[in-house]
Amino acid sequence: MDAWIAYSGRKFARPRYYANAHERDEVEIAPVLMPVADARAARPTIDREGFQLVQHRSAVRDFADREEVARIHMREIEELVQAETGADFVHVGAPGLLRFSEKSGRAGTLNNSMPARFAHIDISDATAAQFADRGAKGRAYARCAHYNVWRALSPPPQDVPLALCDARSLAAVDLIAADAVFDESGKPEWSFEGLVVAHSAAHRWFAFPDLTAGEAILFKTHDSDSARAHHVPHVAFDLPDCPANAPPRVSIEMRATAWWWR
Repeated sequence: MDAWIAYSGRKFARPRYYANAHERDEVEIAPVLMPVADARAARPTIDREGFQLVQHRSAVRDFADREEVARIHMREIEELVQAETGADFVHVGAPGLLRFSEKSGRAGTLNNSMPARFAHIDISDATAAQFADRGAKGRAYARCAHYNVWRALSPPPQDVPLALCDARSLAAVDLIAADAVFDESGKPEWSFEGLVVAHSAAHRWFAFPDLTAGEAILFKTHDSDSARAHHVPHVAFDLPDCPANAPPRVSIEMRATAWWWR
């Protein structure tokens, strides 16, 4: 299928985007109609393209209950990432982000709960190194990789699915360093360096259609091992020809860091 991928233009030398107050964003949105291939048919892998589909059914009954997610799902994700990657140690530091498509009327009602509507990579190389060193707490490591586990909580079809770009089709010149600002109500603002993505005709985009409750997408946001997929641009997009009665997308994103010790 062809779908509109929201790239970033180069109007701003240093783009800036907010978790909640998107009216404050300084990102030039430049949509491009791009082919988006069926990832189920392509069978991508985490260390080749940088993403893959995993079979996983959670024991969580209510993903809106952050205490339940913290008690059950954080450990589930640590075990899942460790099993899929063979890492020596995996850490999940927070109970994830619930996000909702705009059609739901719930987008923006929780902290950082709107779909990610422009192509980006969560962390830059510099940020990844800082997070890796901080999490290792002085222990020497041979490799560190950062992962996201993205799960649709609403039944298929998802009206705003996730598109992922094959890491091998990406060039350094396509990436623009940006400030990702976290502006949760009642807390001080803080930020780190992320990346937004400029268009290239070389990019190869994929999506997993019709995700079910027993599936999740594992994708990579950084890997210190240069022999493997390094990082994956991703973006929420409107599903072309989505049935009008399709339920609005609800999803949860969990972030994990994995280390291989020396």
